[in-house]
Amino acid sequence: MANPAQVRTRRVFYIPGYDPFPPRRYRELYRKEGEDQADISGYEIDVRQRTGAGNYGWNVEARIDGKVVRTEFDVLVWSDIVRESMETGIAGTYWQMLRTAWIYLSSGALRRLMWLRKGPVIAALYPVGMLLLQGLVAIAAAWIAGALTSRLIYPGAGWIVALPIIVLLLRRFRSLDRRLYAYYLMHDFAYSAQLKGANPPALEERMRQFEHQIATALRGDTDEVLVVGHSSGAHLAVSILADLIREGRVPRTGPKLSFLSIGQVIPMVSFLPNAHRLRADLHDLSQSGSLSWVDVSAPGDGCTFALCDPVAVTGVAPEKQKWPLVISAAFTQTLSSERWRQLRWRFFRLHFQYLCAFDDAANYDYFQITAGPQTLEERFSERQPSKSRIDVAASPYTSMAA
Repeated sequence: MANPAQVRTRRVFYIPGYDPFPPRRYRELYRKEGEDQADISGYEIDVRQRTGAGNYGWNVEARIDGKVVRTEFDVLVWSDIVRESMETGIAGTYWQMLRTAWIYLSSGALRRLMWLRKGPVIAALYPVGMLLLQGLVAIAAAWIAGALTSRLIYPGAGWIVALPIIVLLLRRFRSLDRRLYAYYLMHDFAYSAQLKGANPPALEERMRQFEHQIATALRGDTDEVLVVGHSSGAHLAVSILADLIREGRVPRTGPKLSFLSIGQVIPMVSFLPNAHRLRADLHDLSQSGSLSWVDVSAPGDGCTFALCDPVAVTGVAPEKQKWPLVISAAFTQTLSSERWRQLRWRFFRLHFQYLCAFDDAANYDYFQITAGPQTLEERFSERQPSKSRIDVAASPYTSMAA
């Protein structure tokens, strides 16, 4: 169908980041936060569980500005791949730490990333520091226990006590990782870096499946197909959509194709030496007339490359770059002072704020974007790029051919 002035039906495909948890938590987050945003902004939104085969998802019916919109929401799941990549043991994780640190240091990527935003680089260094600290604590405790054993019980027998203490303490630290996030973040950064920016074959195959599902929706009877890529899911979405467009799978008279990237960490991958595919996909997508692309981030989110144009900073911006429109969610302005005080130091919670309610949603409202009567392009048609955006080429690698 031709692109309508008003959206009455929409398909949303949400691509999560590196997340091992079941996708149902995204439905509950959408339901709870959608209710809160509706109360704040004065509209109605109803989230209903979807049953049957296919992707995990839910249905939304919203009444906004007197207009009813029906949205079918799909989560494109790759959490099984994430869980498999996290099965590395303690020794394997320490090996990942050494290898990943070497890749970012030796390639020059880490130094260039520091030029852009220190927050996400500190987030990347955090698991290295935490794992080293845990290792040192375990070794120190083992050395003290071993020395006491040799001195008080039997000379030379300290190692018999020391080795089990190291193992027990490291296992204990790992059991606390739901609070410390050291192993989780280490697996996250190691997964992207293991092939120096190239996608593992299992992930490429899953991305191909996602592409087919989006292509099918584009042949359906709906007004807008909106792809949302969050965190690491943003760079997956870039490659999926670039393939989709290059293969001619976006009908000229079909639904409007839109792409919302939120909290993206694209430079963590695109700055690596073997990220030829991602760099080419960024280059192609940024000049395509087949979609609209809006990138939303916030300086208050220390886990994202806030306001960094992912195409420009990677050094692959074409002369006629159209996308993305880089805008700020401006947490300090869109959250009340009380809520900002509550969330300011909850770094991982802030990284999900783009999916949540805002006290002042005039500039960015996730629920109006995904369930409202305007397409993404129409909603931001008068919006100018953030004046604080960073669009200076910084990547040490710009090659787009393997």
